[in-house]
Amino acid sequence: MKRLPRIEQYGLIGDTQTSAHVCDDGSTDWLCLPRFDSPAVFASLLGTQKHGFWRIAPTASADRSGSGKVAERRYCDDSLVLESVWRTPTGSVRVLDFMPPRDGTPQVIRIAEGLTGVVDMVSAMRPRPGYGSVSPWIHEVEGRMVAEAGADALWLDTCVPQAEKDGAIVSSFGIGAGQSVAFVLSWCPSHAPSPDVPDPEPALAETLAFWQDWTQECTYDGPYREAVVRSLIALKAMTYGPSGGIVAAPTTSLPEEIGGDRNWDYRFTWLRDAATTLAALLGTGYRQEAQAWRRWLLRAVAGDPENLQIMYGITGERDLRERELPRLPGYEGSAPVRVGNGAADQLQLDVYGEVIDTLYLAHQSGVAHCADTAVLHQRLIEHLVQRWQEPDEGIWEIRGARRHFVHSKVMAWVAVDRTIRLAQAGALDVDLPSLVELRAAIHQEVCDRGFDPVRNTFTQSYGSQELDAATLLIPRVGFLPPSDPRVVGTVDAVLRELSTPDGLVRRYPTAGDRTGMDGLTGDEGAFLLCSFWLVDALALTGRLDQARALFERLLALRSDLGLLAEEYDPVQQRQLGNFPQAFSHMGLIQSALLLQQTETQISPSYGAVAVPAPRSTRQPTADLTPQHA
Repeated sequence: MKRLPRIEQYGLIGDTQTSAHVCDDGSTDWLCLPRFDSPAVFASLLGTQKHGFWRIAPTASADRSGSGKVAERRYCDDSLVLESVWRTPTGSVRVLDFMPPRDGTPQVIRIAEGLTGVVDMVSAMRPRPGYGSVSPWIHEVEGRMVAEAGADALWLDTCVPQAEKDGAIVSSFGIGAGQSVAFVLSWCPSHAPSPDVPDPEPALAETLAFWQDWTQECTYDGPYREAVVRSLIALKAMTYGPSGGIVAAPTTSLPEEIGGDRNWDYRFTWLRDAATTLAALLGTGYRQEAQAWRRWLLRAVAGDPENLQIMYGITGERDLRERELPRLPGYEGSAPVRVGNGAADQLQLDVYGEVIDTLYLAHQSGVAHCADTAVLHQRLIEHLVQRWQEPDEGIWEIRGARRHFVHSKVMAWVAVDRTIRLAQAGALDVDLPSLVELRAAIHQEVCDRGFDPVRNTFTQSYGSQELDAATLLIPRVGFLPPSDPRVVGTVDAVLRELSTPDGLVRRYPTAGDRTGMDGLTGDEGAFLLCSFWLVDALALTGRLDQARALFERLLALRSDLGLLAEEYDPVQQRQLGNFPQAFSHMGLIQSALLLQQTETQISPSYGAVAVPAPRSTRQPTADLTPQHA
C-alpha cells in the first residue's frame, strides 16, 4: 500500500451541510453524503483507493507516485472554491473544485479549464458507499451515469464520454487552451427521481458570490486579516446550515499519533466547541450564526437540562453510540476507525461555563433577549449548582477515572459569574445573593485545592502533580488577573513542562506504552489550540514579543491553503488529527483579536473575545425568539 498524502495536503470544499477533502494530486478521498455525519461514499482517506475516491488530473500524472501534484493551488479570493493548476510538457490546465451552498440536492462540481497547449486528462471515480464497504451498481440512464447502492444514488454528469471500468466511472479527454469540461456529481435517494442536470457555470458564480458576500461582513481589520478570514470560512464551512449546529471537524479517525489508536469521530456538535466557535464569530461581527446556534441549543437540550449531553448530532440527535469499522485500515494504518463517539455520555462540567459564557457574549453583542433561552439558562445554572462539586471527565474527555479537574471548576465559576452579570443587567431572574456566595466559594476552593504553592502553578486536578494547558485560560476568562503571581507562575510552568523545543504546547503529559491518567496508551502531537492559549497568556502577562513570535510561528504551520488540523508533530513536522479542526481555527481568531486589543491598549473583555460593533448588510437580529422551544 502506498503511503497516503499528509493530512495538510488536503483542501476542503463544502456547502454548509457536508464537505469533501481534495488532495493536491487531484483526488477527492473523503466525502460524506448528504450530511457531515453520513457514511462516506469516498473513504480512501482512511484506507486505500479501493475504499472510494474521485481523481481528475493530467493522464501523465494519474498515479500516486508523488510526481502528480499540482504546480500551484489556492482558494479563489475569499471563498471555498479551490483552484488547482497543473503544468505538463504539452500545456497547462486548471481545475476548479466546489460545492454550491444548497437547499436541495448536494453536488460536487469539478471544472477543468485549458490554459495553454493541449493536455490529456482523466477522470476516474470509484464510489464506495457505506465507508468503502459497498460496490454499487453502475449503469447508464438516458446518457447519464449513475451508481446505486441501497439508499444512495450518485449521478455523474459531463459532456465527455464515460464508461464503467473495474468498478469505476472513467473519462479520458483532451483539453485545449480556452476550453472547459465540467463534471457534476449529484446525490439523491436511490428511490427518488433522478436529479436535474445541473448547469455548472451559474453554480460557480453563485458559490463565489455566497462566500464573498459572507466574508465581507467580517469586522476584523488587523494585521492578520488574511489568516482570520480563512479561519472564519473554515468555521462557516463546518456549520450545518439547516440547524446551526457546528461540527468539531468534518472527518473521523485521523490520528493524533501515526499508527496509534487515539482516533475519534468529530462529526458532531460539542457544546464546548460550538460555543467557543460562536464566540470567535461574534468577535468578528457575525451575529446571525449566534441566532441559529441558540435555536439549535434550545432544540438539542429541549426540556431536559438535567440530562445535558456534552455533544449532540448536528440536528440535535442524542444517540451517538461509538463503534469500530474493522474493514477500514485507518490513515497510515492508524486503527481503529471509529464512528460515533462514546464521550457523549460523559460528565464534563466545564461545558456549562462555555455555553453560559457564549450566551453572555451574545447579550453583550446586542443579540435580542429570548425568554426561552433565559429559562434554559436558569435551569442550567440550577443544575450546575447541584453538581459542581462532583469529579468529571473534563475538557479532554478522559477515559480513565473521574477527577476534580481545575479547568472544570474554573469554568463552573465562569458559569456562575456570567449568570450574576446577566442578572445584574436585568436579563435574568435568579437568587443573586446565593450565586454571589457560590462564586466566592468555587474561587476559594480552586485556589486552595488546585494550586501547587511549591511549584507556583495551578495543576490539572486537585492534589495532582500533572500540569494541564487548560489552566492557561485562567486569566482569559477573568478568574484571576494576569498580573497575579499564580497566573505568571502557571504560564512559566507550562512553558517549562508542557512546551516542545519549538515552543508549541502539549495538552498534558501522556504515558507512552503505559496507560496514562486519561485511560489511554500512546502519545500525541502538540495541541494547536493550547498553543494559541499560550499566545493569549503571554500577551496578557505582558510578554507581547513572545506572544507575537509564537502566533506567527503557528501561522506558519498552516497548510498552503491556510488550514489547521487538531495537532502538530514537531518531530516529523506534519499535522495530526481531524482536519480541519474548529478548535484550532477558533483559537487563531481569538488570539488575533486579543493581540490587537492588547497592542492597542484595549482591555480585553470578560469572556472569550471583545465584541465589536456590527458591520453587516444582513437583516438585524431584532427578534431571535425560536419558533419551537
